[in-house]
Amino acid sequence: MPAPRNRAASGHEHTVPPRARLAAVRQRAALLAQARAFFAERGYLEVETPVLARAGAADAQLAQFALNDPVLGALYLQTSPEYAMKRLIMAGSGSIYQITKAFRQGESGRFHNPEFTLVEWYGLGYDHRRLIAEACALIARLVPSLKAPARIVSYREAFREALDIDPIEAPTDQLRAVTQRRLPAAQELVLNDRDEILDLLMSHAVAPGFPVEALTVVTDYPSSQAALARLNAQGLADRFEIYRGPLELANGFHEATRIAEYADRFALEAARRRARGLPHIDQDHRLLAALSEGDLPDCAGCALGFDRVLMLAMDATHIDEVLAFPIAQA
Repeated sequence: MPAPRNRAASGHEHTVPPRARLAAVRQRAALLAQARAFFAERGYLEVETPVLARAGAADAQLAQFALNDPVLGALYLQTSPEYAMKRLIMAGSGSIYQITKAFRQGESGRFHNPEFTLVEWYGLGYDHRRLIAEACALIARLVPSLKAPARIVSYREAFREALDIDPIEAPTDQLRAVTQRRLPAAQELVLNDRDEILDLLMSHAVAPGFPVEALTVVTDYPSSQAALARLNAQGLADRFEIYRGPLELANGFHEATRIAEYADRFALEAARRRARGLPHIDQDHRLLAALSEGDLPDCAGCALGFDRVLMLAMDATHIDEVLAFPIAQA
């Protein structure tokens, strides 16, 4: 599972008093203990996987930190532990979770730090619906004010309610026109990629209408945004994102299982990278090799942005308030 996407990042230093930082350090420790207890109660095994690896994430949306070691060659700081955790599942680990650091290049702002804490887990025998319930239960445990039942809405329904447009069937030109009409600043952007347009509309026109007093879960994404989620009978992705107001907290998949699906999705993202002039990212051949020996067991996976959840628990307005040393002071 990729980490929740950090959209619309901008950099500036946010000043936080030292005593407030210590309070955040203590609250972070308390919530981490709660998260570990949550998974222990459900029989999950805690695991660790490398944050530095030979392969990067295939997703063309993600900007990654790449290193060039004179002996080892190209290495990448991981945006998510997804690939390594799936290798553990195929080795027989059972249901697993991890609390780790993840990295995104060039992102710093109110809700973004280039190094952030990610909670990622995979439930064997789960589908995305069962995982939605579990993810919402975890968030409610960490932030009791969010115990109200979540509203589950399809991607199509969310766009129809906010913009009166069908994001699955509408022509790209129509989506572009809606973007330019609803978001005047977007007129300066070159909007050729359909999914970039949809992402812009979701983050700036759809999600801002979600309520802040409860969670909103968006499901059934377009197949072009499936990443490594399986496709359902309607040709939509069994993928979900969880929001509190406009803030994305988590995303998850009912995971694709077959090597052909992974190879095809990796090739698609590589083509998108080339089309956007982005650097080449080495594929995770070890994951593909593991899949060549047998399908991934049926499971669903979720990635939760822990720092953002901590912000909600502490009623913080900037991510720097919940970090001991944000990037400006690292």
